[in-house]
Amino acid sequence: MRRTPAEIRFPSALKGVRHLKKVDPVLGRIITEVGSFKLTLDPTESVYESLATSIIYQQLHGKAAASIAKRFRERFSRPVSFPTPKRVNEARMQDMRTTGLSESKCLALKDLANKALLKEIPNRKMAESLTDEELIEALTAVRGIGPWTVQMMMIFTLGRPDVLPTGDFGVRRGFSLLYGKGEMPTPKELEAHGEVWRPFRSIASWYLWRVTDLKLPPKTLGD
Repeated sequence: MRRTPAEIRFPSALKGVRHLKKVDPVLGRIITEVGSFKLTLDPTESVYESLATSIIYQQLHGKAAASIAKRFRERFSRPVSFPTPKRVNEARMQDMRTTGLSESKCLALKDLANKALLKEIPNRKMAESLTDEELIEALTAVRGIGPWTVQMMMIFTLGRPDVLPTGDFGVRRGFSLLYGKGEMPTPKELEAHGEVWRPFRSIASWYLWRVTDLKLPPKTLGD
């Protein structure tokens, strides 16, 4: 896949991969199987845009969500690339619903837009200066935004290398398969094991997401 000029490499990717291989041989085998860490960042994406996109994608399969997101952008963002908070705040609910958005998502997007206009949503520069806990506290005040959504923003938009979304199904499923667990780990169990991955738990999470994509023989997992 070609990278656009706006994309930049995820911070400390190579250093993180080397660290994870050293401290966790089981995860290290999957890293070797999957290959390079392929997560790049768009430095122009705002916190507002990242959260709005996450709201649209919640509880939907990728293609369906992408189709709705495309219609949402086309309906409300011309001539800019993404609907501004002002445009969303002024949009009629019935017009937003025509893009395929549910009523609850429309209300969440409007709440996000309103809080962005009131400067209650940090811009990207401000967000960089806040701790993970401060960001979660500030952004979960938005309707429809929970800790998981903020954690995804911290990984995929801000490029924070040490975020472990212990409530994420894909991460927990990947961990269960990789380490030969009969049941999904609890968030506390995943948090405890993840201590060894610090300070690169975001990179470990990315590889755990990849585990479910692999068609590997049982001996590869958890031996």
